[in-house]
Amino acid sequence: MKMTMSQPAVDWYKNELDLKSGDSIRFHIRYGGCSTVQKGFSLGIVQENPDQPAASVEQDGLTFFVEEKDEWYFDGHDLHITMDEELNEPKFGYE
Repeated sequence: MKMTMSQPAVDWYKNELDLKSGDSIRFHIRYGGCSTVQKGFSLGIVQENPDQPAASVEQDGLTFFVEEKDEWYFDGHDLHITMDEELNEPKFGYE
């Protein structure tokens, strides 16, 4: 599994969550919501340090990651996080 983040998405998380260099954000699986890869589940975020990352991206001194125990959710897809400029929020793409 690979993970990418656009710079505008990194900037959005940094500003919205008041992140500082050295902080880490985990994308985790939560029950409910809408997804194109797993019905009835969606991605959530929590600020914590990586334990056993399946994929990670380091930009601007920040680490964004997915743990191995959540890799099943992606069903063999890579995660690409960009910005939806119209909604001014992150957008998750799966390839």
